[in-house]
Amino acid sequence: MSANHESPKHSAGTPGGKPTRLPSSFYNVISLSGAALAGLSVVLILFLFALEHFGNTESPYMGIIAFVILPGFLIIGLAMGAIGVLRQQRRRRLGLAHTERLPRIDFNDPTHLRATFLVGGGFLVFLALSAFGSYQAYEYTESDKFCGTTCHTVMKPEYTAFNASPHQRVGCVKCHIGSGAEWYVRSKLSGAYQVYSVMFNKYSRPIETPIKNLRPSRDTCEQCHWPEHFSGEKLKSYDYYGREEGNTHWSLKLAMKIGSGGAGGAEAHGIHWHTANQVTYVATDPKRLDIPWVKIVGKDGKEKIYRSTESDLTDEQAAGLEQRLMDCIDCHNRPTHHYNPPSRVVNKDIANGLIAHDLPGIKNLLVDLMQAEYKTEDEALAAIDAGTRSFYNEEHAEVATARAADIDAAIGRAQLLFKTNIFPEMGVNWREFPDHIGHLTTPGCFRCHDGQHQTDDGEVLPRDCNLCHTILSQTRKTGEETMSLASVEYVHPEDIGDEWKTTNCNECHGE
Repeated sequence: MSANHESPKHSAGTPGGKPTRLPSSFYNVISLSGAALAGLSVVLILFLFALEHFGNTESPYMGIIAFVILPGFLIIGLAMGAIGVLRQQRRRRLGLAHTERLPRIDFNDPTHLRATFLVGGGFLVFLALSAFGSYQAYEYTESDKFCGTTCHTVMKPEYTAFNASPHQRVGCVKCHIGSGAEWYVRSKLSGAYQVYSVMFNKYSRPIETPIKNLRPSRDTCEQCHWPEHFSGEKLKSYDYYGREEGNTHWSLKLAMKIGSGGAGGAEAHGIHWHTANQVTYVATDPKRLDIPWVKIVGKDGKEKIYRSTESDLTDEQAAGLEQRLMDCIDCHNRPTHHYNPPSRVVNKDIANGLIAHDLPGIKNLLVDLMQAEYKTEDEALAAIDAGTRSFYNEEHAEVATARAADIDAAIGRAQLLFKTNIFPEMGVNWREFPDHIGHLTTPGCFRCHDGQHQTDDGEVLPRDCNLCHTILSQTRKTGEETMSLASVEYVHPEDIGDEWKTTNCNECHGE
């Protein structure tokens, strides 16, 4: 026998001489750890996907866990596997020690058997807890509480207004993200800067509006509201109280011409005529209050361009600005996060009996106290309390004694109305967030329908109020009531002649 007898060589890729399914360089701690991470990620992705598929609801936030975060860990695991293999191959080429041999497990050895069951059982428990935790994280991140309080502490005004809105049971993500991956990714990319702004106190006060990257309403609002099928008229009642000491009551009843978007062969008309015709406009201010240029393309394809006679904006300049295609939120711009002016909410509370209508000067007093400038909410609430009590103690001492309970109730309501509509620390109020529905406290409809927009041949966008509503009845301050199903000629509660016909309401009532 030769002294140089060579021991039998192991075949390539067979640690310990035993055949394996993968190259021997794969059997190292780094690669195996990466494989375990990748495998766990795949299991969790499949679990969440099945949960979403067989569940009763859809969540826009499913994407961040199942299609963004977990795939990220999957990629990391695969990268670790590749790095481990390359490291082993490099060490082999350099003649360095490499660790391709794995520890042997002998189930006949009680120690090995117990260790295997402990490690395997621990892994299964970890897998179950990870799946449960992923589900809980997904559930929480789609909640309104998460959007309004956890990460977005600056969103107190929006969260408060949301909880008092008609859409309180519609989740934040349903409107702000909707379904599908494209807008989900967009929202998360824009949210990255928002996180930075909150962390380093770089956010604006108030938060800028309108939101520039908001998803079109056809993808969100119109999943529930279908404007092409709106029709008929809607009765709206409005109660107003004067600013004089007697809080004189007067009211209007309007038939709002909801109209139609032209579905089912009906002629598009009324307020929702806008949904059946392509309306494009240019606004020259961030809040979209100043609209000097409007283009309308009808169903017949004819194009008309209306320019404001009060503006010197040229078509060339308009072409260089954003030409926005009108949709729902150009009028319904505060459908959920609504910040009401004090006069509106005080009127409503008096009409509903929550504030006594016969307390002398209560309307004027509360409105003035609520719309004053304050630095903090606590300062405002204290001022409302002190100001109301001081007024009645000094001006109506007998009322202050005899109607103490009514005065307390009025103070409480005014403080609540302030807390749900005005947020001094964030600079949020009805002035910074104008409501484009109507035209009493903001330009609203009169942004375009001001009688100043006309085409080159002299066609004018009408300023006729009867296009959108008909006054069915008006009760004046004298108690006289006029009614007509055809229409009632509006009479301004104060004697200003015909000035109201040529002056926009918000110029006086804009507060």
